[in-house]
Amino acid sequence: MRVGLMFPPGADAAEIPGVARRAEEAGFDFFCCGEHVFFHGPITNAFVGLAAAAGATERIGLLSALTILPVYPAALAAKLVATLATVSRGRFELGVGVGGEHPPEFQAVGVPLAERGRRTDEALEVLQRLLAGGRVTFRGEFTTIEDQELQPVPDHRPPVWVGGRRRAAMRRAARYGDGWLPYLVTPRQFADSLEQVRELAGENGRRPQDVRGGVYLWSTVDTDGDRARREAVSSVSELYSQDFEGYADRYLLFGTPARVRERLAEYAEAGAESVIFAPACADHDRAIDLFAAEVLPGIRERGVSRV
Repeated sequence: MRVGLMFPPGADAAEIPGVARRAEEAGFDFFCCGEHVFFHGPITNAFVGLAAAAGATERIGLLSALTILPVYPAALAAKLVATLATVSRGRFELGVGVGGEHPPEFQAVGVPLAERGRRTDEALEVLQRLLAGGRVTFRGEFTTIEDQELQPVPDHRPPVWVGGRRRAAMRRAARYGDGWLPYLVTPRQFADSLEQVRELAGENGRRPQDVRGGVYLWSTVDTDGDRARREAVSSVSELYSQDFEGYADRYLLFGTPARVRERLAEYAEAGAESVIFAPACADHDRAIDLFAAEVLPGIRERGVSRV
């Protein structure tokens, strides 16, 4: 199982290089940044944040979790992806979502909220064609490209992870994704959704097994399990501006190191080959250090292979 560390929302973006280095040294497989234009609190831009992380590290993978693709012109997104994949020497992976949790950011960039799904689908098609190299002509609903070539393009197209929870996101992952990355799902819900994505991939003429499974988990780990739960509920409730008390036991990852390892094993058994540890607590540093010291080794000892 690959394990990634999410840069904590609300943390000082100037700390990205240092946190990325800590993640690399601690043995995480990849480092993540998320994004919004506007949200309920401070949050990074994934492309800029991961560029800073790329310059500060040498080996660790880099994943945008998630890029809100419809807020970008498709050709500009392709340029950013190609550049980041190149400067990171092939370590970048693109995570894609449609957003929608905070409608004012769509208004601010002139994108109607109702168009975000169609814009995302079209942008994924544009990215696929531009990143393949060569001259491209494309006339879509939102994008027009007349005989242009994106230069340079990386030697290998960055893997695309599609996030979400709904059927439309599953169809998107089945058509364009190398990976399916849902959030706020139980292990059983994850397994069911991955099965649906792979069935849809087969209907699209793809090999179902080519779509890998990953899960994004708002998490905290503490020697005191009750305190870990309180921290997780408080942090995620503040992040989304809604009360998560009733959802915590199903959707959040929290508890002592032993309990967190057990829960991660359930996701692994459900088909998750990658997992994102997204700190949801006031003391990010302590949670990251405890996870690295007492959870990561246990995951490796279970014999779940790294991919």
